[in-house]
Amino acid sequence: MTDPITLNNQFAIPNLATFDAGKGGLTRLTLKSPAATAEVYLHGAHVTRFDPRDQPPVLFMSALSHFQPGKAIRGGVPICFPWFGPKAPDTKTADAQAPAHGFARLMEWNVDSVTALKTGASVVLSLASSPETKTLWPADFSAKYTVTAAEQLTLSLAVTNTGTTPAKFEEALHTYLSIGDIEAVSIEGLANATYLDKMNAATPTPQDDPLIRFTAENDRVYLDTQSACTVRDPALGRQIRIAKTGSHTTVIWNPWIAKAKAMSDFGDSEWPAMVCVETCNVADYAITLAPGATHTLTATIATLR
Repeated sequence: MTDPITLNNQFAIPNLATFDAGKGGLTRLTLKSPAATAEVYLHGAHVTRFDPRDQPPVLFMSALSHFQPGKAIRGGVPICFPWFGPKAPDTKTADAQAPAHGFARLMEWNVDSVTALKTGASVVLSLASSPETKTLWPADFSAKYTVTAAEQLTLSLAVTNTGTTPAKFEEALHTYLSIGDIEAVSIEGLANATYLDKMNAATPTPQDDPLIRFTAENDRVYLDTQSACTVRDPALGRQIRIAKTGSHTTVIWNPWIAKAKAMSDFGDSEWPAMVCVETCNVADYAITLAPGATHTLTATIATLR
């Protein structure tokens, strides 16, 4: 784990970007500006906070989240890569030990740069293939993750195939949004799309209603969509807009009552205060990269009053 003092000596920007020991002693970067405050842990390149000025937090964090090496952080924006959900069988790797949602959210990323902007700041983090990653996924790759915190939060994951054969992967920016009441919110932007309903054996289902509403556990993969989504939150009196590029699927998730109780790192009563709107490329829309090629996935999260 890189020492925060060393990182501050290399990258800190007075009154804007500083490193310290965050929860569990994990290294954390705090970005502060007149527009917003954000936090990024090097563990998993995990964004755990985005608070625009004079607004409640945009990102949900579970009070029971783990903050320790080898454990995923619950809430914020985990990076799912190079697979989504459980790993598909692969005789070349140790699938029995493969973590859910890939290894990227469990590894410490390197800091490449920190840059001051007119209204905020930006950090570039990197991760590359290693003997450790190849025990789980045989590809050679490099990944650059740019987090820009200003009036809006912009997340950009660029993956390059550094090997000599094609590389296939899934990816997701698994964004947990903080809301006032799940039973009052609605999500627009996915009308007429088809989704795989994981609550019904992944049955393809049309989204006939222009608004998504929540009355029970929801776990859906919306296919072949590049549309922005807007979360309408009357309890907090705001809207959250999630725009994206380089993405052809969107996942919507809320665990509801029983699933929340089954998760050790999620509070039994936290489910009404969150919803996931995930920018991703999963299932039949997984990415296949030719040698030397790069794919970039971007999500932009902004609040509207």
